[in-house]
Amino acid sequence: MSKSLHVLGAALGVAALAASLAACGGDSLEKTKDGGPASSASGGGAKGELVIGAAGFTESNVLAELYSQVLRNAGYSTSVTTVNNRELYEPSLEKGEIDVVPEYAATLAEFLNAKVNGKDAPKDKPVASSDAAATTAALEKLATPLGLKVLPAGSAVDQNAFAVTKEFAAKNNLKSLSDLGKSGLKVKIAAGDECAVRPFCQPGLEKTYGISVSGIDPKGVGTPQAKQAVKDGVDQLVLTTTTDATLGNYGLVLLDDDKKLQNADNVLPVVNAEDAGSPEVAAALDRLTKTLTTADLVDLNRKVDAERAKAADVAKEYLQSKGLLKK
Repeated sequence: MSKSLHVLGAALGVAALAASLAACGGDSLEKTKDGGPASSASGGGAKGELVIGAAGFTESNVLAELYSQVLRNAGYSTSVTTVNNRELYEPSLEKGEIDVVPEYAATLAEFLNAKVNGKDAPKDKPVASSDAAATTAALEKLATPLGLKVLPAGSAVDQNAFAVTKEFAAKNNLKSLSDLGKSGLKVKIAAGDECAVRPFCQPGLEKTYGISVSGIDPKGVGTPQAKQAVKDGVDQLVLTTTTDATLGNYGLVLLDDDKKLQNADNVLPVVNAEDAGSPEVAAALDRLTKTLTTADLVDLNRKVDAERAKAADVAKEYLQSKGLLKK
């Protein structure tokens, strides 16, 4: 499963996020530290044991393996466990049943906003924005009282994005969503049906960019069916994510969100402050965070989804190529 259903934007609120991740399945966290289901275990770490949580979709699995291997390289014994959804792994992170989770700044900020301030808070008083620094600061303010430590975000980001065919872009000289708005072209969007009311989707495209939307084709977010509909010319625009590794297979290209309609879902580690809040953990993960780019995520996702490589192997190869892991 891709992260596309996971990143419907912070304004979607918690319900959609829970539903999207719940479909992924996973092992019970309650069993992990008592010898239950876990993967990629490594014993003998002189600095202690750390459990890394993965949310079950490709990108999260790869990120969890990256975290696990850099921490193992730093002297910790690590294991990766797959969880069902954020409603399960976030409380378990608070309790110390897991120690480290790869997260997305805006999405987690609004999840905690709803948890702390009520389910309507992400809609009525959102804390996330397109400003990565401000969003991370808001996340820290919500996370710290819960016993969580938010480590610095990097440049790698997985957020909502819109794509068209290469031919459509070339014919109409489109490189950005602003270009599309200025063109005056009417577009039908392949997306989830909620696109018609979500501020990051049809309303935002119309208000921020002046794009003329003729309708929504409810084929889902970044699904093969949605991308095929745009490839076939049934629709002209598809809602997907910035780390979609299969756009090229459909002859699609992303249009630049040049006016920053989307929230800053930069990748960052979140840890249990008591169990994994040490400077050593932060330093090991920070080296990875500073190295990882959005293009890297696309490539890593492609290797797992298209080439059927194992997440652990893909992670190891990447870390070695960047000098972050001893060969």
